[in-house]
Amino acid sequence: MKDTILRVALPAPVWTLYDYLPPADIDPALLQPGQRLRVPLGNGRRCGLLVELAQKSSVARGKLKPALALLDRAAPLLPPEQLDFLRWVADYYHHPLGEVLFSALPARLRKGRALARDPSRVLFLLERDEARLEEMLRRATAQLRVVRWLLAHGGEATEAAFRKDFPKGLAPLRALLNRGVVEWRAPLPPQPRLAAAPTLSSEQQQAVDQVAASFGGFRPWLLQGVTGSGKTEVYLQLAARVLARGRSVLVLVPEIALTPQLVGRFRERLGLEPALLHSARADGERERDWLRAKSGRAPLVIGTRSAVLAPLPELGLVVVDEEHDGSYKQQEGARYSARDLALVRAQRAGCPVVLGSATPSLESLKNAREGRYGWLRLNQRVGGGRMPAMRLLDVRAQPLEGGLSRPLLARMEETLVAGRQVMVFLNRRGYAPVVICHACGWLSDCPHCDARQTLHRAWKRLVCHHCGAERPLPSHCPACGADQLHPLGQGTERLERELARRFGGYPLVRIDRDTTSRRGSLEELLNQVRAGGPALLVGTQMLAKGHHFPEMALVVVVDLDAGLFSADFRAAERTAQLVVQVAGRAGRERHAGEVVLQTRFPDHPLLQTLVNGGYEAFAEEALAERRLAALPPYSYQALLRAAAVKMARAEAFLARAADLASEIAGSSVAIWGPVPAPMPRRANRYRAQLLFQADERPVLQRMLNRLVPRLSELPEGRGVRWSLDVDPVDLY
Repeated sequence: MKDTILRVALPAPVWTLYDYLPPADIDPALLQPGQRLRVPLGNGRRCGLLVELAQKSSVARGKLKPALALLDRAAPLLPPEQLDFLRWVADYYHHPLGEVLFSALPARLRKGRALARDPSRVLFLLERDEARLEEMLRRATAQLRVVRWLLAHGGEATEAAFRKDFPKGLAPLRALLNRGVVEWRAPLPPQPRLAAAPTLSSEQQQAVDQVAASFGGFRPWLLQGVTGSGKTEVYLQLAARVLARGRSVLVLVPEIALTPQLVGRFRERLGLEPALLHSARADGERERDWLRAKSGRAPLVIGTRSAVLAPLPELGLVVVDEEHDGSYKQQEGARYSARDLALVRAQRAGCPVVLGSATPSLESLKNAREGRYGWLRLNQRVGGGRMPAMRLLDVRAQPLEGGLSRPLLARMEETLVAGRQVMVFLNRRGYAPVVICHACGWLSDCPHCDARQTLHRAWKRLVCHHCGAERPLPSHCPACGADQLHPLGQGTERLERELARRFGGYPLVRIDRDTTSRRGSLEELLNQVRAGGPALLVGTQMLAKGHHFPEMALVVVVDLDAGLFSADFRAAERTAQLVVQVAGRAGRERHAGEVVLQTRFPDHPLLQTLVNGGYEAFAEEALAERRLAALPPYSYQALLRAAAVKMARAEAFLARAADLASEIAGSSVAIWGPVPAPMPRRANRYRAQLLFQADERPVLQRMLNRLVPRLSELPEGRGVRWSLDVDPVDLY
């Protein structure tokens, strides 16, 4: 081991590993891949992750520097199977390994901090002979007091209990640890305490039985269930069976907003405290739960997309709720799809993965139709609820009041008078998407993007939702000085004000990113609606999925037309999914529900198909169109994006990349572009893109394997920021 070379990954956009010698004070036999090291880099020091142990280096041994310290002595922070999985992620998405590895770690651990102490760890008394202990410690009264306390607690107690009773007892404890009288032990994994489960419908029971029959081996399942059909109950009963077998469960949700109610249901049913992994949690909380998951002390993990990167021993089931949701795709750094990685993790762990949705992605539907996935159907709502009636409301030539037609306002009033609830859906936050000067035509353009700044009237500010730039709302036109500035268009804030003016006697709740920024605020607002009684609920796509409102009778979609016309071939799929998911909030219990889609294009084929045939009819047509056009899921894509201070630089880099790709792949990969991005300027940088498409995934990957390492060497790349998006979900 004396010739050992440490190959270390650093959190930097570099494609190579760094070679170091072992730390001077460390036996090389203690070093294992997956451990963190503090290493010198230039004039500073960085936290790195040991990836490989080697005997040779391309750098002369005399020029190699020793690592400064081993940060994880007890065990690798990333176990071998997780390290291997993350290397696969870096290879498939063609992203620097160091950035992928460190994105899988909690924030503090990325910075080289020591592992957080676990207050649930157990202080264990090794010597239990009371007389012998009394004799051994007769002159160490403080140590003896600790020992007597431990004996009174059965010989073991948690660190939290010790600190409570001995707030200043660290010195005697340290002495007892050094003498070998006590030691720290990890607590045993908690055992599930199952609460009574409801009787399943025949469809639910069949789904549970079929998935359970595949335990112990890899099998993907598409669980397609109409809204309100009890998909979560299927997850719960499957999780209970897996936990009873001593294995762990990973449950992914697309948005943070869905975690509180899901955590509550799992905690109540299974009697376990799940490890909760998402970005809204404090760093310390997230790190503790990450370590609980890694150690197996939290056999149930619930989280958003980054949770798919966490280490989980003995994985027995993976659940991806709302698998169609675009939020599972990471849009910066390593642009991975958590849904797709969930399939890879399940395959590597040899366990089933359940993809659940009322509106499955076309990729999943294709795989189910071709037999690659098992296909489970839940066609009936539980509790006797009926699917809501959906109708189009033609608002051509109709006067609108606050964006709402008079017939619609009358229907809303009827619903409220009857003691029921109304949800008004508008997927645009703020007061108005643009401010206009009626004197000269000035618009509230963002000075840094090819986009408008949205008016947030409560803040009296104009905000760009793309780059975040904001400025005070001017009292006079910046161009001509006139005092004729007026908001144009609708946002949820304006809609809330209009509804409050018209329906002031009823409770009104607005749910969007602006009203739910405070921790716990979302659950407070949702509880107001769930309390029952007539009420109005206004919100964005945060409301579109997963929420259960027993008294919701009428759902209104205000500005549906915005999603009907787009250059992105996936726009129709996203619009159909959003409409069906929003509609699913209505009529979920004993009362019938109604959905009204307000539109100026009632004859649009997409709307006609959805209203008359439902999502399945739409999906069948959409898949046929994709097949004819050779678009995903019948082909495979990668998008190379470039941004620079001048458009010519970005386009020159992409043009050279296109030439290289053509040399490598010939005609086996179609190359489209370079072209300006749909929003050419964003945050003062001009953006262009190049699209690669192949009929087979391996063909595309082989080309990228050869192309990507050469991109960093291109002279045209100076001053250009570029990124590669494999399997992009949008071309924006």
